[in-house]
Parts: sequence; structure tokens; C-alpha cells
Amino acid sequence: MLATIVYVVGLIAAIWCVLDIFKKPKLSLLWKIVLAIAVLATSWIGLLVYYFLIRERI
Repeated sequence: MLATIVYVVGLIAAIWCVLDIFKKPKLSLLWKIVLAIAVLATSWIGLLVYYFLIRERI
């Protein structure tokens, strides 16, 4: 049960992150797609890296 909750929360957070990436006007479409795939492929690690390291720089 706990694993399911963690999975659903991670999925929602990843979708939020991808939507945030596509709202950034500075990035080209190619970089947006690359970042979105990286976040979705690496799950929690990609989400944390994006949120704490990349988000403020773009």
C-alpha cells in the first residue's frame, strides 16, 4: 500500500515537473523534450535534481 502511494505521488510530481519545464520560455523545444524525458526516466532523482539544481537556472 505504501509503495503505491509513493508511486502515485512520484508520478504526480513528475507530471508537474514536465509541465513546469514546458512553461519555460527560454528553452528550445528540443531541450524541453530532453529534460522531460530525463525527469520521467529517472523518477525521484530526476525530479529532485530538476527542482533543486536546474529550475532556478532556466
